[in-house]
Amino acid sequence: MTDRIIPVTEDELHAFVDNELPAERHSDVEAWLAAHPEDAQRVASWRAMAEALHARYDFILDEAVPPRLDIERLTRQPRKWIAGAIAATLAAFVLGGGVGWFAHGAAATPSTFQNFTLDALDAHRLYVVEVRHPVEVAGSERAHLQQWLSKRVGYELKAPELDATGLKLVGGRLLPGPQAPAAFLMYESASGERFTLYTSRAATAETQMRYATHDIDGAYFWADRGVGYVLSGPTDKDRLSQVARLVYDQTEKSGG
Repeated sequence: MTDRIIPVTEDELHAFVDNELPAERHSDVEAWLAAHPEDAQRVASWRAMAEALHARYDFILDEAVPPRLDIERLTRQPRKWIAGAIAATLAAFVLGGGVGWFAHGAAATPSTFQNFTLDALDAHRLYVVEVRHPVEVAGSERAHLQQWLSKRVGYELKAPELDATGLKLVGGRLLPGPQAPAAFLMYESASGERFTLYTSRAATAETQMRYATHDIDGAYFWADRGVGYVLSGPTDKDRLSQVARLVYDQTEKSGG
């Protein structure tokens, strides 16, 4: 019978875990998982993550809505509400530590890592698809771009040189950040592959790199001397790590 099964999609696997899969597809998905151990392992890990989230955060469902989440504010700042909506937001990430990340005490209040990564990926998805206006200041004006953004974010910012990875500076723009203004730089390869660097002041002592993915985008977050960085791009972790390490080496030498 398995040779007659219509191949299942990743969306169907997620729907299967969330009990949202149409009944007529249940037997097909179960047969598919029996024949595809790697997919079965992924489904098992997703279920474990969901159970960990429910165990840690279900009690919040019974709490009164705090004033900071009143409906008027949500209308003005929907992304900030999403960032604080615990289970739904956290489940959107596939973090390097998996369920263990939650088990190490993730609080209901979004961490600097979460806030930065959410904002950076929002900006990345918004601007990498732009053809005519992806940036405010072009990369050909690198000196002006660095001077302008440095003044606005409050620390010296140098656009990393990423030619070694095949990436050229497209330019940059100023954005609102989680705690202070954020600088946003975009890079592009000859094939049109785009990466973005998002950086702003960060009140965190965390320095280690942390990886996250959301849909088709990946991101590396780290912080150094009160400044947070998120390098976003395609979900090829090795490629993203290569670029992130080069950025990190240059920002570390420049003093942040």
